[in-house]
Amino acid sequence: MATAVATPLLTVEEFARRPEPFDGSREELVRGKVVTMPPPRFRHGKIQLRVGYLLQAFVDSHRIGQVVCETGVITERDPDSVRGPDVAFWSVERLPLDAEVELYPDVAADLCVEVLSPDERPKRVQQKLREYFDCGVRMVWLIDPEARTVTVFREPTEGRLLCEDARISGEDVLPGFECRVADLFA
Repeated sequence: MATAVATPLLTVEEFARRPEPFDGSREELVRGKVVTMPPPRFRHGKIQLRVGYLLQAFVDSHRIGQVVCETGVITERDPDSVRGPDVAFWSVERLPLDAEVELYPDVAADLCVEVLSPDERPKRVQQKLREYFDCGVRMVWLIDPEARTVTVFREPTEGRLLCEDARISGEDVLPGFECRVADLFA
């Protein structure tokens, strides 16, 4: 009878030192284990870039924080988890503009944006939302490219659905930011 060999759990630091996958896939660290996902599809990438562009333009003009795409967010420690939201925003209060971050910020992002993939599993999305809020993320935008909607979460179990003709705002997390939901899909 064969015995299973336990794979040691990785830490945030060990995960960050791993080489990027040669095939372009994305990886997250979930409770110490590496989870591999296929690279985003074309429409996903366009929406991710558009959201990042709109947020970056606003943040740059007001010097209120930093916007990144596909950068790890530490959501749990011992065992460690590093999630990779499509777009994330850190306010200057949480992460000063001159902060030198080598791996991943040791503070939670203020806003995480997730663009759903066509084969996204609801249970996986719900787990990610819970991790984001448990670590201190203040708001999550869940973008559905098929339905052309955004669900704004301020807690993991209750979201506000916005359709294309609605306006989305940064509320108190990104004060002053506002655009049409349709602009995220332009």
